[in-house]
Amino acid sequence: MEQLLAAGLGGALGGVLRYQISGLMARLLGEAFPWGTLTVNITGSLLIGLLASLVIAGTLPGGSTAVLLMVGLCGSYTTVSSFSLQTLTLWQQGHKTTAGINIAVSALTCLLAVTIGLLLGRMMT
Repeated sequence: MEQLLAAGLGGALGGVLRYQISGLMARLLGEAFPWGTLTVNITGSLLIGLLASLVIAGTLPGGSTAVLLMVGLCGSYTTVSSFSLQTLTLWQQGHKTTAGINIAVSALTCLLAVTIGLLLGRMMT
């Protein structure tokens, strides 16, 4: 039950954070490209890599703490469903190049971010 509550609390926090950051990026950079979704997916990938490294090293406790941060917060904060819908919408609207760029940039930068997060966590422990 404790881990279920931790996942729920983390999910609520992640959702609010995603909403705020996505909105901020849209206001700053416009909505022609899904900058907000890209930003949260990259930073969420970085964060989950860092957290995973800290849990593996024993610096951050596992259990409910890891569930709150990794499953709840990061799971709710990152936006694969939003990414998918926005990319499909771009494609359907005839912006095929932009949709392809979004796929490539999102996949590459998120993989790079999770790698950097893991490396940062290892350096911290």
